[in-house]
Amino acid sequence: MRVLRRVRPLSGIPRVTRSGRLHGEKSPFLQHGAEQPVDWWPWGESAFEHARSVDRPVLLDIGAVWCHWCHVMDRESYEDAGTADLINDRFVAIKVDRDERPDVDARYQRAVQLLTGQGGWPLTAFLTPDGEVFHGGTYFPPTDMHGRPSFRRVLLEIDRVWRQERDRAMEAASSIVARLTARSRSEAEPGNVDDALLDETLEDLAGSFDFRHGGFGRAPKFPAPAALDLLLDRHLDDGTPWALQIVSATLHAMGNGGVFDQIGGGFHRYSTDARWIIPHFEKMAYDNGPLLSTYAAAAAALEDPSCEAIVDGIITHYLDISPDLVAAGGFPASQDADYGSDNDGDYWTWSEAELRAALGDGNDVEIAKLAYGFDDPDTRMHVDPSRHVLYRASNTEAVAAALGEDRSSIEAAMTRIRTRLKAVRDRRPAPFVDRTLYSGWCALVASGHLLAGRYTGRPAAIEAGLRALERIWADGWRADRGILHRLDDDSAGEGLDDQAHTLLAMLDGFEITQDPSWMQRAVSVADVMLSRFRDPATGALTDRPRETPVVAALSRAHLPLADAPTPSGNGAAALGLLRLAVLTGENAPAEAAEGILGALAGTAARLGSSAATFVKATTWVVLPVTTVLIVDEPDRPRSDRLLAAALTTYRPRTVVRRIAPSATDRAGLSATLAAMVSRDYPRAYVCCGNTCARPVADPDELREIIRTFARPVRSRNPTSTSRHGNDAQPG
Repeated sequence: MRVLRRVRPLSGIPRVTRSGRLHGEKSPFLQHGAEQPVDWWPWGESAFEHARSVDRPVLLDIGAVWCHWCHVMDRESYEDAGTADLINDRFVAIKVDRDERPDVDARYQRAVQLLTGQGGWPLTAFLTPDGEVFHGGTYFPPTDMHGRPSFRRVLLEIDRVWRQERDRAMEAASSIVARLTARSRSEAEPGNVDDALLDETLEDLAGSFDFRHGGFGRAPKFPAPAALDLLLDRHLDDGTPWALQIVSATLHAMGNGGVFDQIGGGFHRYSTDARWIIPHFEKMAYDNGPLLSTYAAAAAALEDPSCEAIVDGIITHYLDISPDLVAAGGFPASQDADYGSDNDGDYWTWSEAELRAALGDGNDVEIAKLAYGFDDPDTRMHVDPSRHVLYRASNTEAVAAALGEDRSSIEAAMTRIRTRLKAVRDRRPAPFVDRTLYSGWCALVASGHLLAGRYTGRPAAIEAGLRALERIWADGWRADRGILHRLDDDSAGEGLDDQAHTLLAMLDGFEITQDPSWMQRAVSVADVMLSRFRDPATGALTDRPRETPVVAALSRAHLPLADAPTPSGNGAAALGLLRLAVLTGENAPAEAAEGILGALAGTAARLGSSAATFVKATTWVVLPVTTVLIVDEPDRPRSDRLLAAALTTYRPRTVVRRIAPSATDRAGLSATLAAMVSRDYPRAYVCCGNTCARPVADPDELREIIRTFARPVRSRNPTSTSRHGNDAQPG
């Protein structure tokens, strides 16, 4: 590699030395930046004031501790003394953790995407001292390569333009501001909240389904739990066969693929290939929480043991990487892809020599190679073809048939193989686990655990979810502010995702425990969310409270609608408010939710499956909602069996309540249901919309009624079976 000359300070500009401003920051990503020779500033008004005082452009680096290419650029550029000298001499450098400041990331991602057509991490943006983008990109290499200019060349050119062609930079910034303003207006397009939006979204999913490999679209492939929820509910509502095919094929493809950690459990962030084999290896709470919920619901609805095995795998992943945190209450934010910037997946992958060293000279090596597709060329890592990603290429029966052995011996061997491989992997240098408790992400994983326990009978998962919720409330709730973004950190601010996902998790906690304190807390969160985050111009919710921004860029409203990367803030909030309205019998939350949905329905129609969480919320408006009411005294065995039957039976858009027969308060019950409730108990009542089934006292009867009573018959089917073929089989 060519050695570049260290850059001298410009004449007349004093040299800046490292101040250590990032020392003491709570973010692991910023803590790492504190060790670099770049004189980083944390995000804040002081950095921009300094940029104005020295008349320099701002270099903004947005990344994350789990981001592989962030580590690469750190090592190649920000840890290089010569590059650091250039940055320190000619720029004001700000480093931002995108997990810590999703509001900053969202706005600058949009600006750079408008400028270049690309986004992602690391995000590298050049700003005016007022915070407006005039140039940007993502990863820049240390030397010119693959059509990308070197980072030093970019820095020198930006510096030249700023000093010699300032008008050009300011004109570019103004142009981007104008385009962002126009885009913001178009992103808040109102529309009708009706079943047409649902049908169009399902049509989009059907059209993009990959019949060969499962999932949607081509590589790279991302999990889409909200989309799978919509399709599962469609199948359960009216028996649509192609919806079941898409759900089943995709859940199995992801669960068998390398995107699921076959040795340690949990999902990696996405697959780089269409077959779900080679992942980007980081594991994120915002993926694993919703996927845990989806697999748990599918395990119950479809009675599918393979989905239940994935549920166990995700739960095991969290117990494995952070057992003390799970025990104390909480779930880590992420696990890094790598243990160093110069390796790519080495912790997760295997060479044949490593496989043989781990399993010995017996038959286990051949069993493992068959079961995990070791000889499949598509499992080879691009950077090191000797290393392979493990995926479930063959089931137990196929391996047994290939080797001429009985199934039971292969099952025992597979258990032994996984145990041995896990033990060997545990001795490798492990990727970093970020134990930061971001409340919204923690709530997503808590919901996943609660629903896993609810639908698959795992009480330990329920206990883990409730402990996390108790901690969110104890360390994150502020009566005048809502839920803090980072627990026990008043300086971290609050985000819409934190309110919306915590609201949903608390409603999950209420239904499972029937403890009214969870309902009271959910009401409090909803009230603050609406008072602080509602945009007066549209009625939708902004991603951050309406307060004076640090820089002008943050003053532009962002109304999160797409599932990117977390489930949509507006969609999750509307869903939580609609559930809250049904459970409490209050109209105000439903009216607020319908205002949110109506304000953005026109935009959602253009986004298709990317707005799946938002569309999932609309189903609570356009389709019947089911209420299951258990009438009995708490803690009676018969009552508990009825409640367990209601909780473990999955039906779309269903809420579960239990009231004592002596209770005079019927709040939250429809007039029809309230009139039916008698003093005879134990009894269970099921009402779908305004139609109610006969009351029952037998748990098995209750399960059957929940599954079958008053299933809605759809007047329109968005995709005909002739187009997609009932007998089509994924490859």
